[in-house]
Amino acid sequence: MSGAGDTPPLFTPPPAEEQERMVEAVLFAAAVPVTLAELAGRLPHGSDPARALAALARRYAGRGVELRRVGDAWALRTAPDLGFLMRREVVEARRLSRAGIETLAIVAYHQPVTRAEIEEIRGVAVSRGTLDLLIELGWVGLGRRRMTPGRPATFVVTEAFLDHFGLESARDLPGLKELRAAGLLENRPPPGTGLPGEGEGEGGGEEAGEDQPSLFDDDDGDESGAGGGEAR
Repeated sequence: MSGAGDTPPLFTPPPAEEQERMVEAVLFAAAVPVTLAELAGRLPHGSDPARALAALARRYAGRGVELRRVGDAWALRTAPDLGFLMRREVVEARRLSRAGIETLAIVAYHQPVTRAEIEEIRGVAVSRGTLDLLIELGWVGLGRRRMTPGRPATFVVTEAFLDHFGLESARDLPGLKELRAAGLLENRPPPGTGLPGEGEGEGGGEEAGEDQPSLFDDDDGDESGAGGGEAR
């Protein structure tokens, strides 16, 4: 009499090469990065999506399209050095206003951060529209509420933000020198921006345009040297 261990499995997973093709197809068709759990839920029972991802990463290494990790998810993306070829596909590019850039940078470098903490770092009041529009853009989201009186909401950057700037995690954010070289910061950034390595500066007053907050600069001359981030 044969033992229980001799019983053949009810479902036989596809060969490794076929699993790799399946994962490739899912990633190619996905509009957003796909997590390992989502891949496991789509592949046949017994498949190993992690192994398929590793094989795909090796196969795409050095090619025009690469397998990139975005937070806890994966996506097929154009190789960074070939990004210039895609510029014609941009329908509209608008620079973030100084208020938008500073608020986004503070959230990215200090997350999770409350609105009061953003205002303390910037040294000026944050208009309601700035955070609302960053959230609408999909680059900032709500984090866990602080276990402090009033339980204020916190803000964090999203996977869409990481994906847009080609980052695997917030730990890969550039330093001050890289930001200035890319034109995202002035040589003498506004006081109170709170970016890493900056001393405390003087601040006061409220954001310009408090009555009509704007995340973007409509006039290229309004924020000399302060713009650079683009929304697509």
